[in-house]
Order: sequence, then structure tokens, then C-alpha cells
Amino acid sequence: MLRITKITDYGFILLAHMANQNQDTLHNAKDLSTAIGIPLPTVSKVLKILTQGGILQSHQGSKGGYTLSRKPAEITAAEIIEAVEGPVAITDCSSAEGCERKCVVSPSWQRVNGAVISSLKALTLADMAKR
Repeated sequence: MLRITKITDYGFILLAHMANQNQDTLHNAKDLSTAIGIPLPTVSKVLKILTQGGILQSHQGSKGGYTLSRKPAEITAAEIIEAVEGPVAITDCSSAEGCERKCVVSPSWQRVNGAVISSLKALTLADMAKR
């Protein structure tokens, strides 16, 4: 079964919440935790990861917080997953280089992985945040 981690799932929830707000609004971890019902330490961790991955921008200072780095329509599901989890690969064989075994199924997994990545690239944060 293919699954993304709970941290990635929380990332999508946080980003969708932010996407549905005014794009100039600064969001802090405490307010996001309260609004969404995710524990504050987890929210802080996810915000840090998404900032390091270029999905969010951090604004320092007493009135600081986080904003999306781009418009929701310009951020893809693939980018979000890669920011949190690394490159999308449904099996070890499905990376562009294939696995060390170089067996006959590797090209098939690469095709499947390519289709998954294409679908994730076609899905934007704006799409996911629609009510």
C-alpha cells in the first residue's frame, strides 16, 4: 500500500488552511495549531520542513510568521511531498537510476512512478484547498 507520512499529511492540511486565507496574512505556529487542531510541536516541525523545502517563507520578528512562497496555484502536490519526504519513488526500483539489481521489473516500476509523479505535478495546492 502506498502511503505518505502523517507529517506530510499535516503539511497538506496546514498549507490548504493557509491557501484559503489572504495571501499576505502571516501565520504563526500557535495560531495554526489552534485553528487546525494539530499539536504545536508538530506544527512547528512541519513549518520548519516546509520552509527548508521552499514551500513557505519565514518572516522574523515579534510580528513574524509564515507565508506561502508562491501562489497556491503555483505549488504542486509533488513539490510538497518532495519537500517533506524527498523524491517520489514508490519502490527502490522506481528511481530514475533504477535499483542495484537491474532486474526486468525496474522499467515497469519507473513507468508507474512517472505516472504518479505526473499526476502529483498536475495537482496544485489551489486544487487541494478548494472547499
